[in-house]
Amino acid sequence: MDRHTTTGKLFGLTAISRLLIASRWTAPHQPQNQGMRPTKTRRGHGWILGSLLMLSLSAVSASADVVTDWNAITQTVIGAGSRPTPTPSLDFAIVHIAVHDAIQAFQHRFETYNAPIVGAAGSPVAAAARAARDVLVTRFPAQSVSIEATYQNYLTANGLLATDAGVLVGQQAALNIITRRMNDGSFPLNPEVFIGGTAPGQWRPTPPAFAPMSAPWFGAIKPLALPDSPGLLPEPPPPPLRSGAYAKAYNEVKALGARVNSTRTPEQTDLAYFYSDNPFYLLNRTVREIAAAHLTDIGDSARLFALANSAGVDALISAWDVKRESFFWRPSTAILNGDHDGNPRTTGDPTWLPLINDPPYPDYTSGVNSITSAFMRTLKLFFRKDVFTFSVTSAAPQVVQKTRTYSRFSDVSADVVEARMLLGIHFRFADTVARRQGQQAADWTFCHILRPIH
Repeated sequence: MDRHTTTGKLFGLTAISRLLIASRWTAPHQPQNQGMRPTKTRRGHGWILGSLLMLSLSAVSASADVVTDWNAITQTVIGAGSRPTPTPSLDFAIVHIAVHDAIQAFQHRFETYNAPIVGAAGSPVAAAARAARDVLVTRFPAQSVSIEATYQNYLTANGLLATDAGVLVGQQAALNIITRRMNDGSFPLNPEVFIGGTAPGQWRPTPPAFAPMSAPWFGAIKPLALPDSPGLLPEPPPPPLRSGAYAKAYNEVKALGARVNSTRTPEQTDLAYFYSDNPFYLLNRTVREIAAAHLTDIGDSARLFALANSAGVDALISAWDVKRESFFWRPSTAILNGDHDGNPRTTGDPTWLPLINDPPYPDYTSGVNSITSAFMRTLKLFFRKDVFTFSVTSAAPQVVQKTRTYSRFSDVSADVVEARMLLGIHFRFADTVARRQGQQAADWTFCHILRPIH
């Protein structure tokens, strides 16, 4: 990736303050995400978010560090906002790129994403915290008061002063990535309202919300690591409706993904519900636990989070590009219209519903599989092995087995392929192709950005 040309000299407080106040590029239009609470902006509600932020700060593991702490804080901020899927991935990634660059201003162990910051002094912890704080304030201006309070409390809890020289480093790291992403195509002023089509095979809004496609523009934004060109990770189109491959996938999800009268086992149902959890939170929570248990250097931790989240964004950009271009129907729509798809091996069912409600975007390719695969592949590349004992915890309310222990990173990717089909919201081919997209995004990201300095 080409180096950013912004100067590496430190900016003063005035410069970044003006940019943070004046910036209006972040989210002029933010349709509410399914399952996420809207940001509370009325007077009297600020204490709620402040309490949540402090809870996220106090609940982190004793073995956590500034990187994992601010990952948890970022998750809380995102959860209190109104972000359409899949844009939280971009929020996480930009925070962690800033944190990585701030820490490497001191360590000089890995390439920075933007121009290296010279003359770093003070505390790298203060630098990382300030970098995360500035990115969050810029991207979530309605929460600026609570974010600032959390930041000040964080400094105090770590014995740091607001005048620490590291603060200037963090400001510069944040400013570099904020400036670079100002015209990245995200959150357009007049976003497209996409409702697909009505021909066989074409996606259209599904019950009960019948919402238009979430963030149809996401597939056209500038990637973080992959080359900025259409068709980032080209994949074949979905199988033709009259093909045997389509009929096989159709009948599989019809039998196993149904809300009632399914052939799923109880174990399959629990696996499906497990991976119905918010993928952005589940994956970052998993990396937090792995980093806290296995990494002792904040530079390593920052690089891991930046790589995983960057690869995840690029995988999702590719998935959303394909979703918008192919706009292939969900299994629920397909099965309702199974007698009209031209395939004698598919039988329609006008009463069929998936185990959970469809998310508001087309089937092909699977967003959750793309980002999960990108994260798991990044972990494999980072630790230089697939065999690795770790746990994944789901916050989905229906789950019986809340925590699953794995011995391979790739096993999580395999489980998510199964789970999204078992939920009834994806054909298997949408899952397997997305898994490949995620792997490719991770491979490219790991080989092209934030590399060790030899």
